Amino acid sequence: MSNQKPTIVLVHGAFADSSSWNGVVPKLREQGYRVLAAANPLRGIESDADYVSDVVNGVDGPVVLAGHSYGGVVISRAATTAPNVKALVYVAAFQPEAGESVFELSGRFEGGKLGPDTTNVLAAQGELSIKPENFSDVFAADVPAETADVMAVTQRPVTERALATPFDGEPAWKNLPSWALIAEQDHAIPAAAQAFMAERAGSEVTRVEASHAVSVSRPDVVAEVLLAAAAKVA
Repeated sequence: MSNQKPTIVLVHGAFADSSSWNGVVPKLREQGYRVLAAANPLRGIESDADYVSDVVNGVDGPVVLAGHSYGGVVISRAATTAPNVKALVYVAAFQPEAGESVFELSGRFEGGKLGPDTTNVLAAQGELSIKPENFSDVFAADVPAETADVMAVTQRPVTERALATPFDGEPAWKNLPSWALIAEQDHAIPAAAQAFMAERAGSEVTRVEASHAVSVSRPDVVAEVLLAAAAKVA
């Protein structure tokens, strides 16, 4: 245990950006925590994790590292090279084991709507984005329509490589305490997949009736989970 409050570092996932944490950040800062939101490059697991690891290693003191969606893959790698990470928080996120990819995990359970019918492919770049007409249903079904429409326009695409590449090596959740927030109405990562991964990792689980965009629709619950993790390592 440290007398220094940890810094909470937030990592967004695919089809989003750091603004997805806007409702969460003030709630954490009100409790006296320093917060950083890392701009996940969404180019590939190794390079994305290297970037996030650099951000975390630049923090003075302990860190609680949180990831949403594909961001869970990134933090599972980044924390292995960032010794100041003391806890991991998975927010409607992937917690991969060695050899597993995002595509494989999301397709293992029923309930997902993210696929060829709901995504656009920019062939020249090998990037995926969610079709605007499908964005609300797939990603943000419990977010006001006006907000979901803006999120669809401002979404950041992710490379197919990032989602198809199997995770290499031992994930950080095997050696660090972890928390998982399971979004029960998630159409991007089925809740059953989230529960499977969280149970396997031994994560402390919170469930909430929310879409994949849980940090936007239920920032209060997301903040509570982050604060619980931070309190355990403070």
